[in-house]
Amino acid sequence: MSMHGILMVAVAVAGILGAFGNYLVPLMIGAQDMAFPRINALSFWLIPPVAMALLSAPLLGSFEAGWTAYPPLSAKAAYNLTGQGATLWVVAVALEFVAFLLGGINFVTTAMNSRAPGMKMMKMPMFVWMSLITQVLLLLAFPIITVALVLLMLDRSFGTHSFVPSGGGDPVLWQHLFWLFGHPEVYILILPAFGVVSEILPVFSRKPLFGYAAMVFSGCFIAFLGFGVWSHHMFSTGMGPMADTVFSLGTMLI
Repeated sequence: MSMHGILMVAVAVAGILGAFGNYLVPLMIGAQDMAFPRINALSFWLIPPVAMALLSAPLLGSFEAGWTAYPPLSAKAAYNLTGQGATLWVVAVALEFVAFLLGGINFVTTAMNSRAPGMKMMKMPMFVWMSLITQVLLLLAFPIITVALVLLMLDRSFGTHSFVPSGGGDPVLWQHLFWLFGHPEVYILILPAFGVVSEILPVFSRKPLFGYAAMVFSGCFIAFLGFGVWSHHMFSTGMGPMADTVFSLGTMLI
């Protein structure tokens, strides 16, 4: 699958999770609404133009740099026969992440400050916990890829050399920035689903959730470790045996 296709899937999945979160989180914690309704609306209404831009990008030319958008192929428009589609894609994805960041601020503030009286942190439903952990991951990971996309756009459109070796740039820098986002992203997508399962099974089995505290702390630990294993996607870049060993051990802990 191309990077364009993967981003469209990510938009769809994040949209579904955002819809569930916006509806269920306030209900589950006894809040009347999300903490910042206007920011919530702005986050939502940024998504339709982003989706249209992503769908329109292939019409302006293919993105011939692989699904990870590795430079230097992605960093110089001259390497693509028709590069305007790729530039539109870069701008659209950056705006997409801005929308997600706005939503993340809203979710974290709602879960931390809008709980009903008497609802302590360790009494929150598991779905709320997993959503909160997910949004913290999002707030830490998405600014990294947004900055990387801005640098990539500057390389493509204005001739800078952040990732172009001929001008002193480093293509491996993109890989670090991309995977510092890309690895926590997999947990951003799966942790809310863990929360959904943890709510459904106790209801239909008519038994309380077993190991509530352990599941909360394991979710936090997964989020913590998720930021320490990004370079297991980069073993072929020549990081050295020490770095390879550390990231391999971190991966096994995950």
